[in-house]
Amino acid sequence: MKIINSSKKLKKLIFDQKNLGFVPTMGAIHIGHAFLIKKCNSLCDKTIVTIFVNKPQFNNKKDFRKYPKKLIADINKLKKLKVDYLFTPSEKDIYPSGINNNIKIDSFSKKLCGSFRPGHFKAVVDVIDRFIKIINPSKIFLGEKDMQQLKLIENFVRINHKKIKIIPCKTIREKNGLACSSRNLLLTKKEKIIASKLYNKLKTNKNELVKNNFLLISFKKKLLNLGVKKIEYLKILDINKIIQPFVKKKKYKIFISYFLGKVRLIDNI
Repeated sequence: MKIINSSKKLKKLIFDQKNLGFVPTMGAIHIGHAFLIKKCNSLCDKTIVTIFVNKPQFNNKKDFRKYPKKLIADINKLKKLKVDYLFTPSEKDIYPSGINNNIKIDSFSKKLCGSFRPGHFKAVVDVIDRFIKIINPSKIFLGEKDMQQLKLIENFVRINHKKIKIIPCKTIREKNGLACSSRNLLLTKKEKIIASKLYNKLKTNKNELVKNNFLLISFKKKLLNLGVKKIEYLKILDINKIIQPFVKKKKYKIFISYFLGKVRLIDNI
C-alpha cells in the first residue's frame, strides 16, 4: 500500500489509472469500512482510500476535536485489506482557497439531519467534489447507513460527474444491531446496550409504524424510556421519492437521529 499526503504526488501516481475505486473515510476504520473496501476491491482494478476529518462539516467544534483519530491502527487495517493507495491530505491541500459556499445540492439537504446541522451536507458534498477532481475515480463506494448523505452525493455526482458511478453498500452492524460508526468508539457499554434495544424495537415495529404514521409520537416516548437522552427526529420516508428522478416502487425507511450521552447517532431501518 502506498501512502500519499500530497494531492500533486497523488495525481502523478494515478494519472493513467483506469477502473479506480474510491472509498472516502474520516478514519477510525471499522468493519463497515472494511465491507466497502472489499466491495471496491472486487469491482475495481485498484482501490484508493482517503482519511480526512473534514472540519467544515462539523457544526460543533468539540465534536470535531473529539472525533476518533487512530491513523497508525488504520494503516495496519488498510494494509491487511489490500488497499492500493491511502491518501491522507492536510486541510491546506484540500482547501487551498477555503470552502465553496456556492456548491449546489438538492433541497433534501435541509431535511432530517439538515434541519439540525445547517451547511453540513454542503460541506460533505464540497469535500467529495474536491476529492473527485484530485482522484478522478471510476466508482465511489458509500454506505447506506448515511442514507441522506448517500442520496445527496449520488444526485450531485449524477449531475456534475456523469462518468462516475456511485456504488451504495448495505449497512454493516455490530452483533448487537448497532450500525457500525466511528462514533461508536465514544459510547459506554451501557449506552451500547441502549442503542441495541433501540435498534431491535425499531426493527420489530417497522411495519406497524409504516402503516400507522401517527404512532410515531407515542413510539418516540417508548424509545426515550429506554435511556435515550434526546431524539432529534424520527420519520418514515419513501427513499424512492425523496430526490428526483423518482422511482415508482415504494421503499420505506425509518430515519432516526438520537443522542446517547453526548454522542449523536443516526440510523435508517
